[in-house]
Amino acid sequence: MKALVLGCQHLPGVTLITVAGQLDTITSGQLDGFIRQVRRRPEEHVVLDLTELSFMDSSGLRVMLTTHSYSAQHGGSLRLAALRPGPARLLHIASLESHLSIYASVQDALADAFATE
Repeated sequence: MKALVLGCQHLPGVTLITVAGQLDTITSGQLDGFIRQVRRRPEEHVVLDLTELSFMDSSGLRVMLTTHSYSAQHGGSLRLAALRPGPARLLHIASLESHLSIYASVQDALADAFATE
């Protein structure tokens, strides 16, 4: 099993979090805790760079939905960027594509976040 590797970059009004590896029942708590730790303000926009996320199960979806809900309640947002086919398929199967903001690239997600800042 490939470990979850997380990184963070703070930009004006946006926290960019890179997520690499496998997001599953074992590692989803790690991502949830990391998001809570690195987010500077509740109203801040969060962009998840999923370029290197090779696998995601329903527990990973839960973290994304929880983050989305918390962000929306506080005037922020969650944007998912550069999904690979496996995780993208899970979002499609769960019919979450219309509930979560999904972007083809990190640049597109950041541009949209900066435009709403």
